[in-house]
Amino acid sequence: MPVEFISAVHTDSGSNNPASSSRTGFDPDFLRKYARTLDDGGFDHTLVAYHSASPDAFQVAQFVATHTERIRPILAHRPGVIFPTHAARALATLDRISKGRLSLHIISGGSDEEQRREGDYLGKAERYERSDEYIQILRKVWQADGPLSHEGKYFRFEGYASDVKPYNGLIPVSVGGSSQDAYRVGGQQGDIFGLWGEPLKETAEQIAAVNAVADAAGRPHPRIWVSFRPIIAPTDELAWEKAHRTLGVLKEQAAGTELLRHYRTSGRPANVGSQRLLDIAERGEVHDRCLWTAPAVATNAAGASTALVGSPETVARALLDYVDIGCDLLSIRGYDPFNDAVDYARHVLPLVRQELAHRAAGAHAA
Repeated sequence: MPVEFISAVHTDSGSNNPASSSRTGFDPDFLRKYARTLDDGGFDHTLVAYHSASPDAFQVAQFVATHTERIRPILAHRPGVIFPTHAARALATLDRISKGRLSLHIISGGSDEEQRREGDYLGKAERYERSDEYIQILRKVWQADGPLSHEGKYFRFEGYASDVKPYNGLIPVSVGGSSQDAYRVGGQQGDIFGLWGEPLKETAEQIAAVNAVADAAGRPHPRIWVSFRPIIAPTDELAWEKAHRTLGVLKEQAAGTELLRHYRTSGRPANVGSQRLLDIAERGEVHDRCLWTAPAVATNAAGASTALVGSPETVARALLDYVDIGCDLLSIRGYDPFNDAVDYARHVLPLVRQELAHRAAGAHAA
């Protein structure tokens, strides 16, 4: 499979700036501009995030699909919110609207506190079990020729049939996380497995853990999606100056009440992925070529938060390091989301693709 780039749409111009007076939650004109910028800039996918307080992700994904030509929405979805038969039909409908561009990212939920905001009181292990069952039901519904019934631990129904099927028969399913439960569900069920940006050694270990589960289940290895927030400038020196300015803004926001309001929970993060990022930060602020962990500390590792810092050439080489260990979906979105997306499209994506084309040409010649 080719190496592909992922971004993430924002639904208003102030969605990543707590001090902004322009934050409205949903600005259709801004979202249209943002989605088309990603489409024109050469990104392959864009994450449509989910949170209990965010604009409805299904409608945002449909909006993105309707107003773009080629970019593929990756719809984040929590299994505890919508019954799986309804979700299967809604997802197939959306996939038809997008002409087969949809992917699904299953969020089992890393924070009990956040899950309870929408009435989900299952423990973490049970949430992953439910996700496993949920994915199986989705695929059964999408592939069924007639009515089907199901009786499992978390879901039960009889005689369900859907008239709408995905454009290409199935919708790619992504699973993410850094716990053993995540590896198990991702290896057994995922077409894609998502990781946050850790050092190369730790990333390779996680890939091996997921692949071992897939091997035991007799399944192909999932494609690996790894996420960073690059900070680029014309030179490495200027990039690090920009990085420390960015860190200062993050720290100022952390002192207020609104930083990452969608992801705020009390105390040390409950999810293993965030704990791993904070533990890695304790071992060092810079890892490998240019992986910077200070933003993870400033944000309490609320989501994908580590940065790759340097010139476009340095960041492109760092991304290629991850390609070399088995990552072929590269998620890059910045702390200044719209402007960073423009810069990545102009300066980073072409360098990575040129090097990969060069490698492919050399391999073909050999």
